[in-house]
Amino acid sequence: EQESEDDIHSSRSSLDRQSHHRANTTMHVCWYRNTSVSMTDHSVAVENQLSGYLLRKFKNSNGWQKLWVVFTNFCLFFYKTHQDDYPLASLPLLGYAVSSPLEADGIQKDYVFKLQFKSHVYFFRAESKYTFER
Repeated sequence: EQESEDDIHSSRSSLDRQSHHRANTTMHVCWYRNTSVSMTDHSVAVENQLSGYLLRKFKNSNGWQKLWVVFTNFCLFFYKTHQDDYPLASLPLLGYAVSSPLEADGIQKDYVFKLQFKSHVYFFRAESKYTFER
């Protein structure tokens, strides 16, 4: 079972979340999504990590949640702050497409990007042009 988008807002403790949170290994995600990763891409991925604050759009709302996000090994890990030891949630990105929001998405903010895999859609907003381009 994949963790739902709303689990980011659950009231379970970090330790409880850890015991129920399934590891998102690259192999597991590749198998589940019926895809593969070349050794070259894997080598590049393990050498690169990106982190910083992003705003995540709440589902069916105009609100945005500020989260510390770490991108590593084809996966986004979400934390409340950069000081947290354990992520609130993770999102394996294999198979996701990155694009700009469409007019039909109804998002009238700068520095927003859209992540989509089948019916799963997420919107994230950077606080600056520099962060957005990274």
